[in-house]
Amino acid sequence: MLFTVSQRFFFDAAHTLKRDIEVEGSRRVHGHTYHAEVWLEGERDPVSGMVIDLGVLRRRLDEVRTQLDHHMLDDVPGLAPPTLENLCLFIAEALSDMKPRLARVRVWREALGDACTLEF
Repeated sequence: MLFTVSQRFFFDAAHTLKRDIEVEGSRRVHGHTYHAEVWLEGERDPVSGMVIDLGVLRRRLDEVRTQLDHHMLDDVPGLAPPTLENLCLFIAEALSDMKPRLARVRVWREALGDACTLEF
């Protein structure tokens, strides 16, 4: 049997974007509260009863959060341009060595209703 476990986190960050629509507001420095959720998929360990100890997952997510929270996303190494799609990819790459395997990453901005999901 395969189980999927997930954990959410949030971060506040600023950025700019070069777009063809909503140009003025996008090119000015502005910020958002971003939410992210990561899903891991695997078999349940028969001894512990867990797919992964969620404390281990939270520790790894805290490492990722530290790279993003209260930062100018334009300046984060490996994240350019700072779109929802690239944030999903950035988080996925930071967790690519996780066991069990990464199954999905979702990033959204609750206030605007925008979201992106990366599935593997």
